[in-house]
Amino acid sequence: MSMIQSDTPEQSSQQSTCTFAESDSRDEEMHDQLDAWVEDLADLTDEAQASEQFQQWLDVQSKFHDYSARNTLLIKLQCPEATRVAGYNTWQNEFDRYVQKGEDAIWIWAPIITKKCPECGNSPSYHENTDCEYDETDPEQWCRGLVGFRPTSVFDISQTEGESLPELETEAHGDSDGLVEDLFDATDEIGVDARIVAPEEWEHGSARGVCQRRSVTTTNPMVEAVDRENRAALASTLIHEFAHAELHFDIEDETERSKREVEAEAVAYVVSRHFGLDPDNSAFYLAAWDGDAPETLRDRLDRISSTAAGLIDAVEGDS
Repeated sequence: MSMIQSDTPEQSSQQSTCTFAESDSRDEEMHDQLDAWVEDLADLTDEAQASEQFQQWLDVQSKFHDYSARNTLLIKLQCPEATRVAGYNTWQNEFDRYVQKGEDAIWIWAPIITKKCPECGNSPSYHENTDCEYDETDPEQWCRGLVGFRPTSVFDISQTEGESLPELETEAHGDSDGLVEDLFDATDEIGVDARIVAPEEWEHGSARGVCQRRSVTTTNPMVEAVDRENRAALASTLIHEFAHAELHFDIEDETERSKREVEAEAVAYVVSRHFGLDPDNSAFYLAAWDGDAPETLRDRLDRISSTAAGLIDAVEGDS
């Protein structure tokens, strides 16, 4: 399988900022270039989805459970920083990792699946102690099904040690050259409020940034991004969340939500590339987020490029 190759930070710093001269054809030239970059990202995402690295990552992800909303809440209440959760034996047998001594378990509800009475829905042992008179078939012939829940313990990856799990590099690199500061200078023009949050104060788990409507009475969305040494990645995260503020709010449909996430990351890719960064790892982000990402990029080209152009104009007008 082919494997997408990301530039190193040294290589990406050689990329130059793209500029468009003032002329009658400036808007057309700008949109043509931005459209071409979106097409580049679609090609990169196709390559990422076919890469050996991505297939290995998918294989590992398939071994983790999709927890119910109730269990997800229980996990977050007990271990807010949790990112990958599995049982004690699963960590050992599937991932060759071991729970560290002294770690407190995270307790969730596990389904109890066993033979159940077709009439009252109880397991054979409970059925005997009920008033249910069903006796048309022998309990040995009953179908298996959910009869209840029991507490069970799981552990987050941060509580384990052992073999490393495959990761996808999704951050941008390069010389941000004051882009973070320029983005903050442009917040009034864009119509957002923004702040950078220290890692120890971050309350949004593994997310690198969030965009939230604070209340129905506030005008501007609030964008928050977790601080980090990689300023290019920080700038790209801010652009991603600014794009959400421009395009997306109150999306409940999961399929549409994934499409909007693709749009936001595409805008981040285009704007980051315009300012000379290396955002090619966006391809892995999109490959992990939505299997239809390349098609979505092409289908929503106009929205992506126009939003990117607006953000570029806002930043360059205040830089």
